[in-house]
Amino acid sequence: MLSTRFVDGGPDWIEVAAPGAEEAAAFYGGLFGWEFRSAGPQAGGYGFFELGGEIVAGCAPGDGAASWTVYFQSSDAQATAKAAEQAGGGVVQTPVRVMEQGTSAVLTDHAGVPFGIWEPGLRKGLDRVMATGSLCWAELYTPDIARAAAFFHSVLGWETSAVTYPAGVYTSVNPAGTGEDGAFGGLVPVADDPVEAGSGGRPYWLPYFGADDPDATVARAVELGGSVRMPATSITGVGRLARLEDPWGARFAVLRGDPQQV
Repeated sequence: MLSTRFVDGGPDWIEVAAPGAEEAAAFYGGLFGWEFRSAGPQAGGYGFFELGGEIVAGCAPGDGAASWTVYFQSSDAQATAKAAEQAGGGVVQTPVRVMEQGTSAVLTDHAGVPFGIWEPGLRKGLDRVMATGSLCWAELYTPDIARAAAFFHSVLGWETSAVTYPAGVYTSVNPAGTGEDGAFGGLVPVADDPVEAGSGGRPYWLPYFGADDPDATVARAVELGGSVRMPATSITGVGRLARLEDPWGARFAVLRGDPQQV
């Protein structure tokens, strides 16, 4: 599972691109109780969402399409960027040193889906995960699970496991050598998912945030200007979850893990 004891290949950062920090803070603050803190005048508007004084996400205001980007730890961002290109991916943002905090890069996989790389410096990663209002899971909706698994195995060393649920078989992923206990997310065939197929089936990363009451979170998201892509649904062996979209089109999900929930 996710942990702040970060290892290579595991998620260590997440950020949302939104039109402006104030707008994003109003939505996500109202939804999760997050508070925005600027990274300073030299950061170009970048800042952090905090919960109880702990960083749970980054916020990058801009004019581009709104989206969530999941970052994964690498001990050598330059080498990882090169490996991504060699595996059929691409480089959106070449590795750049962020003062003494670390080195950041944005890459794409074989299907053109962006993901981030963070090589830790003083900043190891998020302060809080696996708790209400923080990152607890991540899924890649992809056109080809086998190709995605091969790509990320060669670039980040991921291992995959087939997990059987009443609804079918799910492909979970974990950093090299951590086994199934290290699973932090999964690979989902985008063409077979009814929610994604109904909206064109474009591949993307979907982050999940912990929620004590997914139904109430869904209702609050709508009040704040967001939209519902999948209403709160119970899945045996998983819990109760919902897929949402913020007012600018960035997709995310909420989850209350509960193996007994039906």
